[in-house]
Amino acid sequence: MADPSSYRPRPGEIPDSPGVYRFRDEHRRVIYVGKAKSLRQRLANYFQDLSGLHPRTRTMVTTAASVEWTVVSTEVEALQLEYSWIKEYDPRFNVKYRDDKSYPSLAVTMNETYPRAQVMRGPKKKGVRYFGPYAHAWAIRETVDLMLRVFPVRTCSAGVFKRSAQIGRPCLLGYIGKCSAPCVGRVTEEEHRELAEQFCDFMAGHTGSHLRRLEVRMREAAEEMEYEKAARLRDDIDALKRAMEKNAVVLTDATDADLIAVAEDELEAAVQIFHVRGGRVRGQRGWVTDKVEEVGTPELVEHALQQLYGEERGDAVPKEVLVPALPDPVGPIAEWLTERRGSHVSLRIPQRGDKRALMETVHRNAEQALNLHKTKRASDLTTRSRALEEIAEALGLDSAPLRIECFDISHFQGDDVVASMVVFEDGLARKSEYRRFQIKSFEGQDDVRSMHEVISRRFRRYLREKQRTGEWGEEAEPEDPALAEAAGESGRDEEGRPRKFAYPPQLLVVDGGAPQVAAARSALDELGIDDVAVCGLAKRLEEVWLPDDDDPVVLPRTSEGLYMLQRVRDEAHRFAIRYQRSKRTKALRSGPLDSVPGLGETRKQALIKHFGSVKRLRAATVEQICEVPGIGRKTAETVAGALAERKTPAPAVNTATGEIVDEE
Repeated sequence: MADPSSYRPRPGEIPDSPGVYRFRDEHRRVIYVGKAKSLRQRLANYFQDLSGLHPRTRTMVTTAASVEWTVVSTEVEALQLEYSWIKEYDPRFNVKYRDDKSYPSLAVTMNETYPRAQVMRGPKKKGVRYFGPYAHAWAIRETVDLMLRVFPVRTCSAGVFKRSAQIGRPCLLGYIGKCSAPCVGRVTEEEHRELAEQFCDFMAGHTGSHLRRLEVRMREAAEEMEYEKAARLRDDIDALKRAMEKNAVVLTDATDADLIAVAEDELEAAVQIFHVRGGRVRGQRGWVTDKVEEVGTPELVEHALQQLYGEERGDAVPKEVLVPALPDPVGPIAEWLTERRGSHVSLRIPQRGDKRALMETVHRNAEQALNLHKTKRASDLTTRSRALEEIAEALGLDSAPLRIECFDISHFQGDDVVASMVVFEDGLARKSEYRRFQIKSFEGQDDVRSMHEVISRRFRRYLREKQRTGEWGEEAEPEDPALAEAAGESGRDEEGRPRKFAYPPQLLVVDGGAPQVAAARSALDELGIDDVAVCGLAKRLEEVWLPDDDDPVVLPRTSEGLYMLQRVRDEAHRFAIRYQRSKRTKALRSGPLDSVPGLGETRKQALIKHFGSVKRLRAATVEQICEVPGIGRKTAETVAGALAERKTPAPAVNTATGEIVDEE
């Protein structure tokens, strides 16, 4: 691990001007490329106290052994040079998008003597016109089959084309009229190229002029009583319309635009792009990337724009690019796009109307792509096995932890404290065994004491059921009558299986650092449990903490074990947040009842459940209120009197969002 101060440039060496910088490791390999409006200010951020850096940035600067820079005139030049160097060096710490699948495109090889229409995958080639990408290759072939009736361009391979030229006979497509057969000289090179250009023009979205021209020719043929020719032209028009119908109209103003949406979490991000031409979705593609460095949505959008349009020129860059967030600053990237197109490109966030609605659709696709990617990665048996083995090795466990339980604490400014317990078995979530806890409020915001309480409660249940069932055997008489009462009538559920809390984990994970880990270990020690391993995952630095260790365990960024621990921790956090928010919403709905003396949470919820809303409860009589289980005459009179005094009640306000909550 290198010390950044060993290669830090001397004061005054770094120019205060736009430029691009490269960090190199000890082997002179480029590991990171970045651009800056001011090189001096940007590079100074890397050479500060390591504890103040983001963990991924800290890993980068400690891996590097030198830094160098190149001064440019403008930010646009910096953007272009950054893109070129990223393509050239493929730095490991830069954001790198990878296709979530290999999307096929319809390609027309305009760089050949006789252009050919075909399905093509992989990197784009110079001189080839691309349309799409499409979700499936068969969709391209169906479209081409309809188009060949009107634009009979060549679709055969070089071998078939050469063979037909040698024998003087076209292939089957030439005989049935779906190829103009340039191989045998039915059309000249110029005529065939004109057909290919018309084909490309139609696929680019310029459909109206072609349809109008065919309709004029059809009417002229009918007036001249050339009915067979008119019928053929009619069928050609129908074929083109069917090809157009395969792409639904999404923007009624015939807009040419690309819509880019981003779905992200702390570890990865998914990007989805819809290509709209002539108001129709002509193609879709998606990328997934690991967030190797600390980046937000604007930075992810900028990287996506670089990758999407880095090799494009002319009409391949649309007039309008709609994004979820604008890069900061937006000027250089907008100017760069304008240069690549050759005319103005509008880069903006859609605010309303059809474009906003379509952007929401693209965002849903991005979220689904991210979830699918995470599910595929998590469901792979080999990957899960390797992850569990890495966890066991890093934590010094005797065997892989086949059952992992993770706990998280959630509260709202110290109130409504709750905890969650999620369970992963064999690396997969077991949602049927998730549990949630209400925590008594402590003075101040004390996550450590809350963690101690929830671990104690969970494992006290474990000990009760363990004693009740006689060490997992047949149901036995408990030694302690208090434990028997606490365990319930039986240690088994309705189907005869041990109750959920009867299963102990091999590994207990807490969301937090050393204090939370110490609290969890203390709770287990107080209960005499010494066969459950404990660790904590600190969110900010992604470090694994063990009890009684002064330093954390740092797993490699690419470790499947770290990925699994992060996924378990994030799931516990999600489950806790969801429960905490639901409690807060219920509390807001019963806000007017909070001022009723002697009315606890249980009876408040019973009243709301019985009447459906505070409004209906206010209209109820004392006798009707007495019908609620647990509500006596005196309490009913108190409730009715308290609500009657609030004839113009103040609305309940959600303090988290500032929104007024309807009592209904």
